[in-house]
Amino acid sequence: MPDRKSIDLYGEKVAKGISPKPFVKWAGGKGNLLNILESQLPADFDTQTNVTYVEPFVGGGAMLFHMLITHPNIHRVVINDINKDLIRCYQLVKENPQTLIELLRPFEKRYYELNEDDRRSYFYEVRNEYNNVKLSADQRAAYLFFLNHTCFNGLYRENANGGFNVPFGRYKKPKICNVDVIMADHKVLSKVDIICGDYKSVFSHLGKGYNFVYLDPPYRRLFGSSNFKEYSKSGFGDKEQEDLKFFCDRLTDKGCKLMLSNSDSTNKDGTSYFETLYEGYFFNKILAPRFINAYAEKRQKQAEVLVKNY
Repeated sequence: MPDRKSIDLYGEKVAKGISPKPFVKWAGGKGNLLNILESQLPADFDTQTNVTYVEPFVGGGAMLFHMLITHPNIHRVVINDINKDLIRCYQLVKENPQTLIELLRPFEKRYYELNEDDRRSYFYEVRNEYNNVKLSADQRAAYLFFLNHTCFNGLYRENANGGFNVPFGRYKKPKICNVDVIMADHKVLSKVDIICGDYKSVFSHLGKGYNFVYLDPPYRRLFGSSNFKEYSKSGFGDKEQEDLKFFCDRLTDKGCKLMLSNSDSTNKDGTSYFETLYEGYFFNKILAPRFINAYAEKRQKQAEVLVKNY
């Protein structure tokens, strides 16, 4: 008899009742802040119809999957990220999850067979291939998937040459090929338009009805901090933060509702960088757990800001 606790989908035995959730880990992920972000949505959000939900910096997608399963009035979703391999992961999960699963299984099988020292060597072998060997788009997505689940803290960081340079993470049994999550995500991504490029490109994809835009860009470095910040070789400095503010002005002029997350960063004189930059917008300060530091005792909650135009 078939397992009553699972269903057959694309030839895979998939557990029932698995909720969609991020299939990769990502620096600055919002999984621990979803209740706060939910409470800060426009008060009339659930009464709106023909809603388009937009994320110009999707990253790991914690907020994306939360919105997809929590708000059925969302008619259409647009996501974007500048990372081509990450976006190819989303495309494969949406359009061809079996291909991704078949690419991931050999990684997982070999990794589980190795002891820790050999796992470390294998990780750096794969990382070197990812950075230096010509791979297909689907292969690069699978390599990124593997590296994300086996590197330190699931970070994505590039060196000055654009090479992935996050070190090995010591995990006993990382779930490299989580079929249940991949297939749960596959089912909810059908209404999602997936684009890759500069965040400004989402402007031409806005809906004709009610648009809500959640922006989670690379965070501004806290003044005096050496915390991780380089998501890509191009960086995201104050000039980029200022450009993003002007983009938010364009969205506001277009009638979009928007919410933006960033660090509670200060200027040299101690004033709030983002309250100054986004003068005329509305602000909330929140405390967010951050786990970037290698030393557990140094991990603590950090103040962040939510910027809204409503």
